Parts: sequence; structure tokens; C-alpha cells
Amino acid sequence: MRLGVLGPAHDRIEALERAARFLHREAGADRIVYLGLDPGLDGIVRSWAETLVGGEASEESLFERAAARCAQAPHGEIELFLRAERDREALRAFESLPRDGSRLVELLAGRVVVMIHDKAQLDEDDIASATVLVFGKSADPLIKAVGSRWFVAPGPLGDFGILLLEDREDGVYLSLYDSVCREIRHERLFATGAAHLQVSKD
Repeated sequence: MRLGVLGPAHDRIEALERAARFLHREAGADRIVYLGLDPGLDGIVRSWAETLVGGEASEESLFERAAARCAQAPHGEIELFLRAERDREALRAFESLPRDGSRLVELLAGRVVVMIHDKAQLDEDDIASATVLVFGKSADPLIKAVGSRWFVAPGPLGDFGILLLEDREDGVYLSLYDSVCREIRHERLFATGAAHLQVSKD
């Protein structure tokens, strides 16, 4: 399991698009969470989806697209249609915080990772249950252990802003990348061999 995290873009749309593409295509993240409160990532993903399918890209319009493209199409064109739809479906890996104060949760190696925009909005339940707390509102990157917990911030996009948490056989590892997607820090947060599950909540 690979969990990608993007820091707030603050209108740096090109940096956000570059970072999102890196985590999705090169880092192979299974889930990519944007910790800004703006709709920047949603717009990027929508544009990618529309480019893939050549227009309206909602799930609801799938059958309309299929009827228009495949009803009288040769085998090769149908294969291209199916490939584009699979690529569109893969964009479901991207996720933004629904609203300010909401959080998303992931389990890595059986440990709870809580993701939120502002760490000031973490409550007692978040802190009590989580091993890794990731937040977006931070002037700089932060990777700090406090007791048995890790507090992590990717920092804003532009200089930094890209994190990858990876569940491997021997533990959970963190990688921090700069604005041109070069790894500048890598370390194991904790050792474990446990299996993982995935959940999310508002």
C-alpha cells in the first residue's frame, strides 16, 4: 500500500498538477490525498478524465459514451475506449478533503493514519487512535516523533509539499520530495509486519 499526500497548493496549479502526476504515475500511489481546502486538485483530475474520454467524464454518462463510441465501432476502437475508461477509473485514487475540519483515515500495517488540513482541529479521539497524524497547514515540512506518534506535514507545494507513506513487509516508510519531485528525505517511521486495511471518513 502506498499513500500519497499533497500539501496545499495556494494557487500553484502547475506545481499541484506536476506533483499529482508524479505520485500517480511514477510513485505508484494507491491513494493520493490533497490537504488543501481549495478545489485545485478536483479541477485537475476532472480535466484529465475529460481528456481521456473526449468530453463529459462522469460515471453517470458512461453508458452514453459507450453507446456513442462502441455501437458501430470496429474491435480496435472498442479496445481504445475500454483502455481510456480504465485509465479514467484509476483517477479515483485522488481524493480531496470534503471541507474544513474534515479528516480522512487510512490504515497502514494496522496503524491509523489521520489526515487533516489544520492540526489545531485534531480532537482527542484522533490523537488517541492515530500513530501518524498528517496535516496540511504548515509553513514548512515537518516529520517529528512525539512519544509513539508521528506528526507529519508535507509543507506547501512550490518548494516541497509531496509525501509518500509506504507499507512494506518490514515497516512503514516515509519519503519527502521537493518541488521537482526529487526525494530529499527517507526514513522508516516504525517497524511492523502486520497486514493493512483501508477506511475513510469525513
